[in-house]
Order: sequence, then C-alpha cells, then structure tokens
Amino acid sequence: MDYEKFCSEILDKDPKIRFASVYDEWAVRVGGGMRDGLDNPLSEHMQNELVNLSIIHWKARKNTAKILGKTKYTMSEYDKIKRFSFYLGDDYLLLVSAEKDHDTNVVVDEVIKLYYKNQN
Repeated sequence: MDYEKFCSEILDKDPKIRFASVYDEWAVRVGGGMRDGLDNPLSEHMQNELVNLSIIHWKARKNTAKILGKTKYTMSEYDKIKRFSFYLGDDYLLLVSAEKDHDTNVVVDEVIKLYYKNQN
C-alpha cells in the first residue's frame, strides 16, 4: 500500500481531520503528516513520545487478540481534539487526529472505507 497516498486521501476526504500518519512497529513514519496550513500543537519530542506510547499500546493489544479478536481501532477524546489509532494488520499503525466536535463514527467509517479501497 502507498501510505503517503492513503494519508493524503484521508486528509482530502474530510476537512475536520487534522493529522493522518502511518508508522511501522519501530515508530518510523512511513507516510502522512499534518494537514497543510495547520500547526502541530505538540513539540516534536512530545509527538514522538505519543507515537511511541501508541506503538506500545498496539503491541500490548496484540496479546489480547487471541481472546477478544484483533483490535480495529481505539479513540481518545481530549479537551481540544479526538485522536484515533487504527491497526493496519500486524505491521502498521495509522494515527489520526480530528476536531473535537467531529462525529467519531464518520471518522471511523471514512478511514476504514479508504483503507479497504487502498488494499487493492
């Protein structure tokens, strides 16, 4: 999959999505980033910490997959944004942030549809 194209399509699809980026299991960014024209409220160091924590949580959830099944996504709501982690198989993690007032189901549905579209 072309992760740069995939993340661009996510940002193009929905103006309330602020950030879309894919990382491998070593927290190396393989595509995407912040929407053009927006500033990242996090410093580079804080962003890296957040990505590393997301990777740790992703790996921990793999252990429960035998019992509960694979995790599709998780969501955290903060005072200022919503942040989503989508698990793209065993090797990649998509992180997405959206405006706080955006409908969670819309974000999830749009991202999942684009993911399956890009599988081909």
